[in-house]
Amino acid sequence: MKLTNVMAVAISALSLMACNSSSPHTEEKTEVKTPKIKAEEVTYKADSVTAKSYYAYDESIDGKRPAILVVPEWWGLNDYVKNRVKQLAELGYVALAVDMYGDGKVGDDPTSASALAMPFYKDSALLKSRMDAAIAQLQSMPLVDTANIGAIGYCFGGYVALNEAKLGAPLKGVVSFHGGLSGVQPNKTLLKAQLLICHGGADSFVPAAEVAAFKKGMDSIGAKYTFKVYDSATHAFTNPNATEKGQKYNMPIKYNPAADTASWNDMKAFFSEVFTKKP
Repeated sequence: MKLTNVMAVAISALSLMACNSSSPHTEEKTEVKTPKIKAEEVTYKADSVTAKSYYAYDESIDGKRPAILVVPEWWGLNDYVKNRVKQLAELGYVALAVDMYGDGKVGDDPTSASALAMPFYKDSALLKSRMDAAIAQLQSMPLVDTANIGAIGYCFGGYVALNEAKLGAPLKGVVSFHGGLSGVQPNKTLLKAQLLICHGGADSFVPAAEVAAFKKGMDSIGAKYTFKVYDSATHAFTNPNATEKGQKYNMPIKYNPAADTASWNDMKAFFSEVFTKKP
């Protein structure tokens, strides 16, 4: 009896060891693809200029996917905007930074940047022409799901993106980061996009009266919009270079890491909701 009991214990131990040794081989492993970002310049005609825009996408993803236009600050298409394009590509989108000025022009200081941006504040037809060309370029790209195109913009770019939406562009969603809120009056027969406004609570460039007028106009046509305010955030709060530029040119702008992160997360949730196809 004692020998039998010993043998039984030994057999049980061997069986347990066999099960344990085989368990690593039976576990299912989920393969996580590392993004493989391809980024390059793309040129196309936009009324009287040649736009030298910049786009990126993740080569590790198969098939068509939603696309997002990125409209720069009044400085133009610089490295900051290119980095944002790559970040959007890492999220699974095709992203295209818009060369609003044409020929890759950028403003090196507030005077030159203002001179480049001012025509678009004065002429909504010019604004629409440049943005329509960028949308057409995106629509021509094989990887783009043309039913799901959005736009984001920073400062001047936020103004541009919002006005392009109000002028009837085929955009599903638009996000403005510390952008101007004036421009053309909203029209419910033209505005198709849902809007997310990411606004700095201490933004002296966009006064309270402009905010109130924007909300009143949106409410008057029953527009779908969300207005987010980030406490203590100034104009240009998403740009890490804003603090240095503000000090250099005596401008009330400053980078705010908390507001930058919060607004980016709000943008991600927004596009996840408005696009019918997820990347």
